[in-house]
Amino acid sequence: MTARPARLPRRALAVLAAVPLAAVVIAAGDGSSTAAPPPPPPPPAHIAAADAAATGAVAVSPFPGTPDASPSTQISFLGAKGMTVSAVKVTGSHSGAHSGKLERYSTGTGESFLPSARFTPGESVKVSARVTQGSRTTTVATNFTVGFDVASDQSQFPNKPGNGADVQHYLTQSFTPSSVQITTPAQPGATPGDFFLAPYQGTGTPGPMIVDQSGNLVWFHPLPPEDSASNFRVQRYGGKPVLTWWQGRILKLGFGQGEDEIYSTSYRPIAHVHAGNGYRADLHEFLLTPQGTAWIDAFDPVELDLTSMGGSAHEYVNDSIVQEIDVKTGLVMWEWHAMGHIAMKDSYSPIPHTTNWDWVHINSIDPGGPGVLLSSRNTWTIYDVDPHTGAILWRIGGKVSSFKIGAGASFYYQHDAQWLPGGQVSVFDNGSSPPHETQSRGLVLDPNPKTHTVTLVKAFTNPSATLLASSQGDLLSLPGGNWLMGYGGLPNFTEYDNAGRVLFDATLGPNVQDFRTYISAWSATPKAPPAVAAQVANGTVNVEASWNGATGVASWKVLAGSSPSSLSAVTTAPRHGFETTIAVHTSAPYVAVAALSASGATLASSPAIKPSS
Repeated sequence: MTARPARLPRRALAVLAAVPLAAVVIAAGDGSSTAAPPPPPPPPAHIAAADAAATGAVAVSPFPGTPDASPSTQISFLGAKGMTVSAVKVTGSHSGAHSGKLERYSTGTGESFLPSARFTPGESVKVSARVTQGSRTTTVATNFTVGFDVASDQSQFPNKPGNGADVQHYLTQSFTPSSVQITTPAQPGATPGDFFLAPYQGTGTPGPMIVDQSGNLVWFHPLPPEDSASNFRVQRYGGKPVLTWWQGRILKLGFGQGEDEIYSTSYRPIAHVHAGNGYRADLHEFLLTPQGTAWIDAFDPVELDLTSMGGSAHEYVNDSIVQEIDVKTGLVMWEWHAMGHIAMKDSYSPIPHTTNWDWVHINSIDPGGPGVLLSSRNTWTIYDVDPHTGAILWRIGGKVSSFKIGAGASFYYQHDAQWLPGGQVSVFDNGSSPPHETQSRGLVLDPNPKTHTVTLVKAFTNPSATLLASSQGDLLSLPGGNWLMGYGGLPNFTEYDNAGRVLFDATLGPNVQDFRTYISAWSATPKAPPAVAAQVANGTVNVEASWNGATGVASWKVLAGSSPSSLSAVTTAPRHGFETTIAVHTSAPYVAVAALSASGATLASSPAIKPSS
């Protein structure tokens, strides 16, 4: 178990109730303080839907009753296109009236008020403003409590090494990603496209990786030491296809601290998306919308007095936070905290006492339905959240389900809840950890708000292997009715048809993990040139050619000459996998390669090099 860290001055831990001003710690120049630390508050009461302060069609966040807002929070006003905000009044119970400035969202759907100074930890804050939409002007309001700054343990999960034989090696590249073994080749009816993976753990370099359906590498982006990636996939930004992923450190506390990346089809960075209000983006969700916004999550450890629940007076508890970010401006448009909306007694995770209590663990966000769909791993619950008030509209599963759960529709420690047409919901049912089932399953559920029942529509399990994933995983609905299931904490991923027949099956190396698995058509031309390596052996020059990320290479042309500026074609060979080896007979001191399209046109050429002996 991980010992609790000492308090440090950084945004990571917060108390959840206002305290007297005299109790606030003020650091002195010698590191001492002028007052004793305030005691942690008891767990907050959750806000029932009927009690949430309504703001009409305008969402004002932090939402009313938020118990642990950031001291550096902005006030977000999100509404209809063309909405304007005026007469903003922000008053802290300790810090008094706050001046600031309004900044508009690039979407034209509202504004954020940016206070000129931070709020005081522990104080309550009241907000009012006037919003104008068309010819109508109304007053909106919110109130919240501000948290304190303290530290969280930065230790990462120890690596579980795999097998060195299951790592790819190339002469033209220095990276060593995990191999991909195809156990069931693509069957008739399988979805065409490349697989988008983000392997970490095991033996090999972590990073975003594209492979084709034969397991051949298409593109790999090695990450710096101690960094990992998740949620690597194709999305659209500015009307164009882009590559997106989360990148950062994965902590033993059960969450990530990093940022979200957007890259072009030439593998160049377009934008970096950061969590707002002093938080750091977590690994669990990064979803772009057609409007140019991003839905992300963050984890914020807080300190609570849990003696009433059998814990100690100083327990460390992880809060889950959901944000919608305006990518162009970086402004927070919407923010929701699990604390204050979900009761801690709903958790199935026991208080660990020696490390942070991960009581809720929000691990997926889907705003594409009647409400914002959230999955909470440790309450075994899928929530539908009202986007205007932040109130929970209904729950599937857990201790206080809004629905009677039909046969086979129960799930445990689940991930990746997604809206489907007609109000159905898909989810990856881990069934572990600890084990409550013998197999992890992909489920399609049909919640009926009229009858208050949820029925199982279909379930997917691997028929040839017993796969029980203790963490991570996803179920992706594909065009044509197929389904792709990634097993997250296990290295497996499988495509099923609508009847559950396996159409494709593959695995990464031993102990390798991949938070979610995606498939998509992909066409790209890198800005970087092709790479070349060459060795002289027994009068023959073995030339290796690769072009990391290129999808249009049909063949390679080898060039040789007396100088880098004086090269001529020697031979041409078909592309074979990621790195193609071509044997040539030449005594020229320099060689290079050119990538050719299917029509024989030169796409790009490598620098010239001298073959090694």
